[in-house]
Amino acid sequence: MRGVTGRGAGVAVAAAALLATGFRFGYPDLALLGAAAGIAVLCAVGFAAWRPRLGVDRVADPDRVARGEPARMTLTVRNTSRVRAANLVATDRCGGATVPVPLLRLRPGRDTTVEYPVPTVRRGVVPVGPLRVTRGDPLGLMRLSRTYGAATTVWVHPRIHLLRAVPAGMARSLDGRIDKVPHGTITFDSLREYVVGDELRRVHWRSSAKVGELMVREQLDTSEPTIVVLLDDRAAAHPGGRAGTAESFEVACEAAASIVAAAVREDLPVSLHLVSGPAPGPYLDVLTEAALRPGDLTQRLRHLRTQRLGDTLVFLTGPGGRADLGAVSGLRGPYPVVLAGLFGDRDAAPVSASDGLIVIEAEDGAQFAAAWDGVRGW
Repeated sequence: MRGVTGRGAGVAVAAAALLATGFRFGYPDLALLGAAAGIAVLCAVGFAAWRPRLGVDRVADPDRVARGEPARMTLTVRNTSRVRAANLVATDRCGGATVPVPLLRLRPGRDTTVEYPVPTVRRGVVPVGPLRVTRGDPLGLMRLSRTYGAATTVWVHPRIHLLRAVPAGMARSLDGRIDKVPHGTITFDSLREYVVGDELRRVHWRSSAKVGELMVREQLDTSEPTIVVLLDDRAAAHPGGRAGTAESFEVACEAAASIVAAAVREDLPVSLHLVSGPAPGPYLDVLTEAALRPGDLTQRLRHLRTQRLGDTLVFLTGPGGRADLGAVSGLRGPYPVVLAGLFGDRDAAPVSASDGLIVIEAEDGAQFAAAWDGVRGW
């Protein structure tokens, strides 16, 4: 908010009218009142126009937090002016709320620190800042607002539930893991230049002779289980949504985050995909920013079929995705294990597994975690 207040505009108009009337009809008293009102407006402009010199630092602890966990913002404001003390009204923006920041008699070179909690009850990116300082004159004729410091963000990740089970299957690999990959083995993947420390038995001598430099074989363990998580972020799959989200979609995000966390804990490759499109960036950040939008499930399933990105496919959807489970089960060929998580469909009849499709119906993340650990197909 910037400019003259309603009271200031009234005083300015009154000053002009009194001056014009006093000089036009020869009333010195009216002219004197008009001059006083005009001087008051000019003084208000000068008082409010003074721009205090402030330094603003903010630290979020932590800047990434799971939904429901505590997070605090520490805001430090320093008066960098050498002459005047700051006596201001300041507020900081935190999500959709404002936080008062007292700056009373902040002397030159001094600072003040304010701490306040960041709301983490909802998944998403919480914008914090910038600091807004409002300065007005004592008569309330002029009020100017300015912003100081940069804004920052706090990432509220989906809540993670502990999953003790990991994808397993028919044959145990040498490092103790179990998998269902039919052609699991250590196999050639690519060539790269030799670096100190590489084993000489991995040198590809024929390619080295052609290139003129030592080339080393990069090998890939194709028997290592790879999890592919497909999150259904279509608005049609989660009816009744508001502001880009729905209760069933929140549970689906929690399930996806739990699977990703379990895979990382067990050192298993995992990839996250959205029906609406690619999911670049850290997976938990992608799940934090995920929102309901249009998407083409048929095209995404076709992409997963042709690329064959792993051996365990997990499809997470809402009530509107119940009719698409048959199409998802069609990936049972390229993916030895296909599991579907169906959320928010409490009143519908249970889904019976067909064509090797494993179906988990859950109302919340904790229920999904319990059902996941009870799956016998791992």
